Amino acid sequence: MSTISPDAAAALDGPDWLRARRVAAAERAAATAVPTTDEEVWRYSRVGELDLERFDFTPVPDPGPGIPEGLDPILSQVPDRAGLVVVRDGRLVHVELAPTWLERGVGVGNLAEVDDGSRALGSVAGEPTDVFGQLNDAFSVEPVLVRVPAGVTVEGPIVVAHWTETPGRAVLPRLVVQVGADAEVQVLDVQASPDDVEALVLPLVELDAGPASRLSYCNVQVLGDRTWQIASQSATVGAQAVLRSFTGAFGGEYARLRTDCRLVGQGATGDLYAAYFGTGDRTLDFRTFQDHVAPDTTSTLLFKGALDDASKSVYTGLIQVRPEARGTNAFQTNRNVKLSPDAWAESVPNLQIENNDVRCSHASTVGPIDEEQQFYLAARGVPPEVAERLIVGGFFDEVLDGLPVPVARPLLQGLIDLALADHADAEAGR
Repeated sequence: MSTISPDAAAALDGPDWLRARRVAAAERAAATAVPTTDEEVWRYSRVGELDLERFDFTPVPDPGPGIPEGLDPILSQVPDRAGLVVVRDGRLVHVELAPTWLERGVGVGNLAEVDDGSRALGSVAGEPTDVFGQLNDAFSVEPVLVRVPAGVTVEGPIVVAHWTETPGRAVLPRLVVQVGADAEVQVLDVQASPDDVEALVLPLVELDAGPASRLSYCNVQVLGDRTWQIASQSATVGAQAVLRSFTGAFGGEYARLRTDCRLVGQGATGDLYAAYFGTGDRTLDFRTFQDHVAPDTTSTLLFKGALDDASKSVYTGLIQVRPEARGTNAFQTNRNVKLSPDAWAESVPNLQIENNDVRCSHASTVGPIDEEQQFYLAARGVPPEVAERLIVGGFFDEVLDGLPVPVARPLLQGLIDLALADHADAEAGR
């Protein structure tokens, strides 16, 4: 029997408004087909391999409080944090926030428990763009809210860690971050699972940067080799506000992220960065939309990836400039380096401009390691395997230098170094 139904959604706990929202979303999901690669936004994807009926959407029993041991290696690298939220198989199991920030009105925890939760949930994402967003609306068990009131600058990151560990389950994490006028916060969002767990993770993130606010968001995806992820991140950026968003993608059998960044206030800035490393036969799939709605807005996108073995990456991006968005500055760059002849990358940047008073550009590259750089290092006595490691490490420095949550750099650098070490070992064994 299918666990995807309005009755199953209605059985979930929560306030009346949330239960009604879930049922309506489940009804829409039941009437919506899984997308196909005939749709441009799903072109080159592996969505045709997905059978939703293979996964159980019923929530796991309450796992009880406590932080899963599998998260320890990650959380230990971020010791100086303002707060921590841990979500285990979709259930909230741990919440902490330094008293300093509690006293100043900062809130973290279960969105369903706040008085205006019905207005906060979906306030940025709006109507889901596909069945996966509808399923998140219908079956997200305990959505997380991070809220910073106007004028408050939070020192140290708030960490939200999602751990998926039950085989055969569909887990639907939901995170809403709201930053008030002239407020500032850093949020580190982690998605992780054990290597041997087959699961489906459908995260949805909403980022709301109020006027003149500074929102720094970093997502680190280290899912296991048998886990599928189809994720969505939606952001609205108000007048004179700055959103800096970073994605580090290193895991999953198939891991997809759609990013929608809407610059809705005059003078808004939205910077999007990503670093990804494909190994084995995994596929890392990125779709981005830089939507300039208001005048004098700026967006910069820089995605960089390395691909080893038979891994694949997909990038398609759109810069859209609306008729009223005069004075837009928008830039989009995707660069990929192939470490194996069997690796494959698809990179398709696009522009849609409806105002002449703009500065826009896009660029993409796919290719092996630069031979001139290799020759330069070889001429100075650097062994080939060391030279390759130095070149690829330097390739990522540009995007890591723009990391919006600086304390996450050791974690990300360690993931890159580990992938490079595995590559070097494999080359030495050939």
